Amino acid sequence: MEKSKIGKRFEGKVAIVTASTQGIGFSIAERLGLEGASVVVSSRKQNNVDEAVEKLKAKGIEVFGIVCHVSNEQQRKNLIDKTVQKYGKIDVVVSNAAANPSVDVILKTKESVLDKLWDINVKASILLLQDAAPHLKKGSSVILISSIAGYQPHKSMAMYGVTKTALLGLTKALAGEMGPDTRVNSVAPGFVPTHFADFITSNEAIRKTLEDNTMLNRLGTTEDMAAATAFLASDDASYITGETLVVAGGMPSRL
Repeated sequence: MEKSKIGKRFEGKVAIVTASTQGIGFSIAERLGLEGASVVVSSRKQNNVDEAVEKLKAKGIEVFGIVCHVSNEQQRKNLIDKTVQKYGKIDVVVSNAAANPSVDVILKTKESVLDKLWDINVKASILLLQDAAPHLKKGSSVILISSIAGYQPHKSMAMYGVTKTALLGLTKALAGEMGPDTRVNSVAPGFVPTHFADFITSNEAIRKTLEDNTMLNRLGTTEDMAAATAFLASDDASYITGETLVVAGGMPSRL
């Protein structure tokens, strides 16, 4: 969407987006920032954080960057503490960090890989929100980034899909726990050509199959996911909580 057509739904608000120096996370941070939010970006590597901060600043966005590996307790706490020190509050948390370290089928996946998938894709969101919750303002919003794979696990990413299914339930549970002051929703992206999904989307045959499985005959874009996230995080969605918005071009999404 053209910058001139983007509203200002987040003026005066502070948004944390994890794993936000590239791909979907970066586009979410960019969209929230263009709509007026002060955005806090993070990822595991300092140089990636620095690059993202410079790109966002060049677009006139108020941005603060922090190194944060979401499975590291001290770095999670530091992310929240530094945000509150700088901005005094938190209005939006987008939990986007995820890992898919294996293409093994579930029954051949090593225990250490199962642990990593669970720790990063599910547990880290819970632990991050435990730290963030005391600082969330009335009217705040949490967005968990799930996946179409949570509904239709692809064979090469089946266990990843199961962790994303868990986020659908976590969204419902947290919405009940954190309401009425904080809304909790989820976005389930379809297949988007990013570095994270490169092992699937860079294969022309697989890409064509995925495109054919949509009703729009195309893969998604990071901007598609950012727009959906911004909607759910904004006051335009003030009566929506506990829901998952599937943004997958019409791919099947029934559990």
